[in-house]
Amino acid sequence: MRKRLLNKKYAYYIAAIAVLLIVFAVVGFAAEGAASADTGFFAEFKAKLINNFVKEDRWKYLTSGLLNTLIISFFAVIIGVVLGFIIAILRSACDMLDKKNIFTKTLNGILKAYLTVIRGTPALIQLLIIYYVIFTSPNVSKLFVAVISFGLNSSAYIAEIVRSGIMSIDKGQFEAGRSLGFTYAQTMWHFILPQAFKNILPALGNEFIVLIKETSIAGYIGINELTRGGDFIRSRTYEAFLPLIAVAVIYLVIVMILTKLVDMMERRLKTDGR
Repeated sequence: MRKRLLNKKYAYYIAAIAVLLIVFAVVGFAAEGAASADTGFFAEFKAKLINNFVKEDRWKYLTSGLLNTLIISFFAVIIGVVLGFIIAILRSACDMLDKKNIFTKTLNGILKAYLTVIRGTPALIQLLIIYYVIFTSPNVSKLFVAVISFGLNSSAYIAEIVRSGIMSIDKGQFEAGRSLGFTYAQTMWHFILPQAFKNILPALGNEFIVLIKETSIAGYIGINELTRGGDFIRSRTYEAFLPLIAVAVIYLVIVMILTKLVDMMERRLKTDGR
């Protein structure tokens, strides 16, 4: 029964996308006056498809841009998760201490300042600062700069997501682990984090989705990511409708796949927890 409901759900998504594409196409061509009486709508649509994607292999702008987008997103997620979990664990440890010393107060203050700066400034400004101010050498890889920038940006949001998950676990479970002879790190790893991960998985999935879409600003430092690939096509054909729709559909497909994976993982964790 559940499988049938899921199939209906994704069939609805696919049908909705198809309807939106048809509506966008009709509205776009009507606005541009593209469908001439002589050639007809579908003939004109085919000609525009060939001009935008087939002629001069312009589809390669999208594929190369998609590859760079996936590379940036993949490595930025790794940096964000690792750094975010470390920051969350350190901040949680500082908050759980009954008696705080100068070291824990200083560490907690530094981490709070880092989170405030990263979350309080636009990702585009951070990208430009890292590229033009910190990495001033012309030989530095732009992909490397983008990975570092988006990884640091994502780590601040992941840190707060993970910390909220850790703090949502009853303090008695931490005390029970310590009473059994486990160290703080062992208690956190074996008892607290597995439970917290189940609670924060949807929020983490949303953060990954936001990160993938956020990489569209990487073109500001000259990276040929997916959005810039569509812009390259537009600059050569002087047609904005089809390239932008193609980019939007690709992003939508990526997000739907990632959402499906997160849903599968969430159901698996719920099943294992029973």
